[in-house]
Amino acid sequence: MSLWWSFRWQMLVIATIFMVFLTNPGRSQPQTNVLTQSCSAVNVINDQIFYSNLHDTYRDIRRQLSNNNTYFATSNLESNSEPVYVMAQCRKYMSTSDCLLCFDFAASSIRSCAAFNGARLVLDGCFLRYESSSFTDQTTLPGENKVLCGNSTSSPQTVFETAVDELMSNLSKATPNIKGFYAAATTPIVGTNTSTAYAIAQCVETVTPDSCKSCLQEAYDNIRSCANDVTDGRAVNLGCFMRYSDTAFFSNNQTIDIAPLIRDVSSSNKVGIIGGVVGGLGGLIFLLIIVIWWYGRSKRTKPKGATELQYGPNDYSYSHLRKATNDFGDENKLGRGGFGDVYKAILDNKKVVAVKKLKVGYVGAKVEFANEILLVSQICHRNLLGLLGWCIDDSNLLLVLEYMPNGSLDKFLWGEGKGSLNWKRRYDIILGIARGLAHLHKESHVRILHRDIKSSNILLDDDFQPKIADFGLARFQPEDQSQIITKFVGTLGYTAPEYVRYGVLSDKADTYSFGIVVLEIVSGRTCTSQGIDGPSTNFLLEHVRYKSTRTTLFYFINLN
Repeated sequence: MSLWWSFRWQMLVIATIFMVFLTNPGRSQPQTNVLTQSCSAVNVINDQIFYSNLHDTYRDIRRQLSNNNTYFATSNLESNSEPVYVMAQCRKYMSTSDCLLCFDFAASSIRSCAAFNGARLVLDGCFLRYESSSFTDQTTLPGENKVLCGNSTSSPQTVFETAVDELMSNLSKATPNIKGFYAAATTPIVGTNTSTAYAIAQCVETVTPDSCKSCLQEAYDNIRSCANDVTDGRAVNLGCFMRYSDTAFFSNNQTIDIAPLIRDVSSSNKVGIIGGVVGGLGGLIFLLIIVIWWYGRSKRTKPKGATELQYGPNDYSYSHLRKATNDFGDENKLGRGGFGDVYKAILDNKKVVAVKKLKVGYVGAKVEFANEILLVSQICHRNLLGLLGWCIDDSNLLLVLEYMPNGSLDKFLWGEGKGSLNWKRRYDIILGIARGLAHLHKESHVRILHRDIKSSNILLDDDFQPKIADFGLARFQPEDQSQIITKFVGTLGYTAPEYVRYGVLSDKADTYSFGIVVLEIVSGRTCTSQGIDGPSTNFLLEHVRYKSTRTTLFYFINLN
């Protein structure tokens, strides 16, 4: 079925291109020189539904671009099992017919990524991108930003380089202040065999002015390397594009005067510098007050009793916790993690708690400690491990947490308790983890992304009810952002591919990790289990895919 959809779409594109060229010979300049193409690393699950959605969104995109003076379009279908999000953009110096030709060419060429759920193709005249999740606010990603330099040089090169550098710098500053995020400009090149330099800058229209500015600044930094040697260059980022050349690729009457915009930016920068200095001093004073306050609290020696624990997180004295854990003795150790050890502690009021003692020697220990206090103290749910208090004493960083008698889930899946969980308990554990994640993502007053959901971070109480633990890597997600671009942290094997590869973080990353944990609960295997039967099934996820494919084939063979 997917081959038929592919063939039908390609025939439609070829026919469209042929008709446009036939009715408008000699005038078409769709600028279909391919600059960069990339495919997602994730395969489509149901290709028939996915391709049907993709083709429907393509038709919607083409309809939008058919309107005069429309150069940017988005479309999506997200109501079924294979959601599709599509974005296309043409350079604004192009005619409507050339824009459509460029889009048709891109839609046909991008079919080489047909097996994957995402792809991106950038041409001189336009770009096309589709994904299975929203990406409208993305501007840059590691590995996806390209600089392409030509091969012809100008003489003398220094004069050309200086003029082009100033032109591209001005465009990067002015474009974010223009409606539609597009600008084209020229500059004379005196004393060379090149009379004029032509340049454009453009951002996708769904980003903010600040995002456009930072994207073009990075593009400008990259494209400067071309001007050192050659007379044409291009910088291609996810959310923006820059190009310069000594040859006209747009008409002179399509430029705009960016000088007033540059002056406005310069004035704003002066105000911003003054405001930044004043704000920085105020922030420094505020930070100093917080440090003094925190230091004073850490020196208190009064232990906390049962009554005080009812009112939320408290600061404990180091001597009190040291006594409660029998001097952090091995006989009280509950477990060891990558960031520290956990001990069982009995407080003066006979309450049993867990004390997590962080290793201060590793980079980011204090940041992780503060992060966990900030996040966990703001949430309360029966499936999230509660924070009872903390302690800061010189280099000692300790968290006081709820005590979970049955320890971590992994112990019952492949550890000493292997085989003791019946299906009812496994089901309840899965349901409890899902409820905890739903609270973090949807029900809490702030959206929290855990970033390290795995079996060893799921703790079990007396009744084997699960609680999600270890929020050291967690972070907030702003409500107005569907995803965050950040450095990857977490545990390989449990982490979503788009987060590992591109740093694209959203609540879907936690959901992916939850899915891996579910597979572990059902199978009793670790996600990195080796030696599973079947070709290319070195790990649990590949094994499941292999088995599901074989089951599907068996079903259809017997059906026919």
